[in-house]
Amino acid sequence: MESRNGRRDHASVPDAWLRRVAEEAGRGAGDVPPELLGGFLRVLADAATSGRRPEQAELDAVGRNGRRAAELGVSAGNAVQLYLSAAWRLWRELPATARFPDAAGTATAAEAVLRTVDLAVAGLADGYTAARRDMVRDEETLRRELIEDLLRGDGDAGGLVERAEPFGLDLGTPHQVALASPSARPARADAVPGALERSVVQGVGDRDVLVATKDGRVVVIAPAPGAGGPGLGPLLHAELTRSGRGLPWRVAVGRPHPGSYGIARSYEEARETLTTAGRLGLRTPVLRAEDMLVYRVLLRDQPAITDLVQTVAIPLAKARGGAEPLLETLEIWFATGCVVAETARRLHLSVRAVSYRLERIAELTGHDPADPAQRFTVQAAVLGARLLGWPARDLHPGDAG
Repeated sequence: MESRNGRRDHASVPDAWLRRVAEEAGRGAGDVPPELLGGFLRVLADAATSGRRPEQAELDAVGRNGRRAAELGVSAGNAVQLYLSAAWRLWRELPATARFPDAAGTATAAEAVLRTVDLAVAGLADGYTAARRDMVRDEETLRRELIEDLLRGDGDAGGLVERAEPFGLDLGTPHQVALASPSARPARADAVPGALERSVVQGVGDRDVLVATKDGRVVVIAPAPGAGGPGLGPLLHAELTRSGRGLPWRVAVGRPHPGSYGIARSYEEARETLTTAGRLGLRTPVLRAEDMLVYRVLLRDQPAITDLVQTVAIPLAKARGGAEPLLETLEIWFATGCVVAETARRLHLSVRAVSYRLERIAELTGHDPADPAQRFTVQAAVLGARLLGWPARDLHPGDAG
């Protein structure tokens, strides 16, 4: 049948033949469902046989097929390959008599086909991109909600397990939580998760990792490390330091615990570790919750630790210059293994000056920090003073912190 302009009508191209071309194109593009072509081959056949331009409704349909491809998990490359493969297969097998016979011959038909392919692939890509953008947005929302529920430890445990599976999280195995807190430019923490997650996944050798930001901190949920591994804390700190985002960073890692509620427990340990380290003025960049258990013991009976501080540490306030220089001396003295020379070097003082301070401390408190029998009492009092915020904060008899 010929159209009014003398060109052959698309009815000369049988549907069965178009279906066969579509199936071959689908196999050639990596077994992509040929249904994603929709009516594209008929539109293409029209372009080849009559030069007809595709209508907007037909291009919109191609865009919807692009969205469908993204939703089915077809890669963008395979989706485009499907359309291009279908185009050259149709052109190769299209009978020469089906191409409109004007003076330009098949060149004019080729131009019409290429123009149609150009418009269709552009529409396909737009639809695919829009779908992926929506999917990423939805996934990010689900991801953030999952992380929030895991860190809170509330909600149905079975439901959490089901929601965690699409993100590769096996809640049947022990997990731990690490918190990274920047001490400068904290707002930049929001830009960290994407690249950091890839680095952590490579470091722990498992896709079972979630990274997010919460309260200006980076939160990492990861499986318990294997023996001989670098550990989540050092790995996280090294990557943050390498990236140079808001240096310096402090990382606290909770202990591994099983189950969904174990993640919430590890998170609380990491939070408490960061808070305690801040109160103690610790400079250690990577902190482990198990190393901070002694401080939890001290804080558990706050009336007792308050009484110890009032008995042993508060007399230091009588010294010229107040208690702070003597407390700092004791902290560094204990940190250096009670080595006077190293303590003096870190304080930028002479050995004689440090020795005088230690003697003055023994005189004021009645406890000699150089005496092994009394050393623990003095060190516990110093730690208690830092935990209670003394001398910046006044203490009163019976104060429970």
